[in-house]
Amino acid sequence: MTATLTGLSGSLTTQEILQIGVEAYIYFYPLISMDVTRRVITNVPPGVKSGLGPMNRFNHFLSYPAADFREVVRPNFDTLYSIGWLDLTREPVIVSAPDTAGRYYLLPMMDMWTDVFAAPGKRTSGTEAVHFAIAPPGWQGRIPRDVELIQAPTSYVWIIGRTQTNGPSDYDAVHRIQAGYRIKPLSQWGKLPGATAFQPDPSVDMKTPPLEQVNTMPAQTYFTYASELMKLNPPHLTDWSTIARLKRLGIRPGVSLSWDRLDSTIRQALSQAPETGQAVMSARLPSVAPVVNGWQISTETMGVYGNSYLKRAIVARMGLGANQPDDAVYPLNLADADGHPLMGGHRYAMHFDKRDLPPADAFWSLTMYDSSGFQSANPINRFAIGDRDPLAYNSDGSLDLYIQHESPGPERESNWLPSPATGPLGMTMRLYAPRVQVLDGRWAPPAVHLVAVPGERK
Repeated sequence: MTATLTGLSGSLTTQEILQIGVEAYIYFYPLISMDVTRRVITNVPPGVKSGLGPMNRFNHFLSYPAADFREVVRPNFDTLYSIGWLDLTREPVIVSAPDTAGRYYLLPMMDMWTDVFAAPGKRTSGTEAVHFAIAPPGWQGRIPRDVELIQAPTSYVWIIGRTQTNGPSDYDAVHRIQAGYRIKPLSQWGKLPGATAFQPDPSVDMKTPPLEQVNTMPAQTYFTYASELMKLNPPHLTDWSTIARLKRLGIRPGVSLSWDRLDSTIRQALSQAPETGQAVMSARLPSVAPVVNGWQISTETMGVYGNSYLKRAIVARMGLGANQPDDAVYPLNLADADGHPLMGGHRYAMHFDKRDLPPADAFWSLTMYDSSGFQSANPINRFAIGDRDPLAYNSDGSLDLYIQHESPGPERESNWLPSPATGPLGMTMRLYAPRVQVLDGRWAPPAVHLVAVPGERK
């Protein structure tokens, strides 16, 4: 179906058209980010590359991501991922998890607008074996006994499964759990799995990281793409007001966008929207959540965003696939103790008093990224450090961490988080199963202190 409405630019001022165009860009950013990521991740034969493979099956990371991994920004180095994209366009699928014997795991299920609508795992469903039937919008039917029905808001769903991994020596134990994660179409439940042929899509750009594909996408492609995606992935019920505004530019759910038939004023406004929208996201990043000690700690409207469209877009750009805060909180460092952004080549330190160690019921970590949200190669192949590492605590129970490019020396290397040699740093803390003082804002990471800049010795 093709839209006949070409936009009502005559009833809008130019400024109003520009404003709605930017709103549309920000509103669609998570949806397009999800689909570009889906197409890249699922366009690889099974077993060829960690975490990548066809839909309706789990594709596991059997080790932590390598330094050159670029499919997703800000991957963690605390768990082994089990990635599954669900295709519900034909029928529901059943997702199964084994008994993990008390081990922390999480199978957050995201709709195509990046809302986590269900999060099976230790906190919610426990660690015994479970089966869930994930059904598309509006589906009605019967499910097997001992299977719980979960209704999905969209016909595609992304599961970014995580299983607690206590370093490489723990890989074998985690692999046994990963083998128990299953995805099976409802019609195949109870039957032996059949062989499926894989056919790659040659139209998918497999060389450019998904984030870069989205951020450089021309306006015509962007908005036409978004209109097609809304056919399978309808807006949320609470999006009515935004959809009403988009209709004034000729963008309607369930209807293809005919770019050439849009009013020229609208085309011009939409053409400016990507650049302006990106600038708005960059400018608003520092204020999207409270900043304490140079750390931005986002607990409100995380994982389920409601109508916080700008925050949803910023989170998608910074780290697509964020969890609900009850499962994990990700303090993001924006500045050191003096208010300056962290820079590669500088030497920094963090000090935790014994009473202020990160309060997490599962575990915590500190991960280093470059300014684009990707890990950077280093001599000891260490991208994160946390409470499951052999950290050296001070005699009073406090803890010092050293953040720098070069080794701080053998006696401090156990507490060293390597950083890139140049450029801005993108350091992130993770607290899994955070305690209430994290969620209500009573706790924040300590400030990062500058020890020395390049050329200085202290």
